[in-house]
Amino acid sequence: MSAERPVPGECTLLAGELRELRERTGLSLAALAGRTPYSKSSWERYLNGKKLPPRHAVDALCSVAGEPAGRLLALWELAEQAWSGRAAVPPPPAPEDTGRRRFHRAYLFTGALVVAAALVTGLLLTAGRHASSPVESGSLATGSGYPQSYAPGCRGQECEGADPAEMGCGAQGLVDTLLTHQAAGGRRIEIRYAARCGAVWVRAMRLRLGDRVELSLPGALTKEIKAVGERDTEVYRSTAMTATDRPREARVCLRPAEGAPDCVSPSAKG
Repeated sequence: MSAERPVPGECTLLAGELRELRERTGLSLAALAGRTPYSKSSWERYLNGKKLPPRHAVDALCSVAGEPAGRLLALWELAEQAWSGRAAVPPPPAPEDTGRRRFHRAYLFTGALVVAAALVTGLLLTAGRHASSPVESGSLATGSGYPQSYAPGCRGQECEGADPAEMGCGAQGLVDTLLTHQAAGGRRIEIRYAARCGAVWVRAMRLRLGDRVELSLPGALTKEIKAVGERDTEVYRSTAMTATDRPREARVCLRPAEGAPDCVSPSAKG
C-alpha cells in the first residue's frame, strides 16, 4: 500500500472489504475514530489502501460493525504476507547441484507450495463458515485485547433507542450474549447486553422476507427490526438498544412472515 511499488491484490481486496464494512456501519471516519483506538487519518489510509492496517484495526472495525472477524482476519493474514514479501521463494540451486538434485529440490518446493495453498484454502473456508454463522463465544468480556481505556458512545438512558454499533456497545470486550436461540428455518436470535453501556438489544441473522423481531422489557418501549429486503436476510440485523440494569428480563419474539410467533427470554431459560 505504497506508491513505490504495485499494491498486491490481497491488499486491494482487504481495503475494499474494510470500506464496505465501514459503509455498512453508517459511521463517518471521524465517528469510527471515536469508537476505536485509531485516528481519522489512519482509517483514511487503511480504507483507501494507502497503508496495511494493523491486525487489531481489522478486529476493531469488525467489533464496531458487529461482524464476526474470522473471514477478514484470514484475509489480513494473506495481505500481510503479500505486503511484507514473506511469500515463499525457491532457493537458487547450488553450483555443484546435478540436474537430478535440482529436480528433487524443485519437486520439494512445489510440494511445499501445494501444502501452503491447501492450508490457506482451509483457512479461508473455515473463516467463511465462521463469517456466515452468527456463532460467537457466549461472552466476549475476556481475552479480547480491547483497550481498557475504550469508552462507548453512551451510557444508561443515553443509550435508549440508539444503535449499538454506532455507539460502540457491541465492541469486543464490552458485550455478553445472554441468550442464543435457534428458531425454525435456521433463523438465529441473540439477546446481547453491554454492562458498560447499561443497555440490551437483539441481534438476528438468517431472517426471511417479512420476518419481524421484537425486543420488550417491562416499562420500556418495544424495539423491532423487520426483514424488508434481500440484504436483510443475508447480514446481522440489530434492534435499537433499551437502557436497563435488569437485562435478563428482556424478551424477544420472532414473528415470522408465515407461522406462529416464537418468544424466548433469558429468565425463562435460566
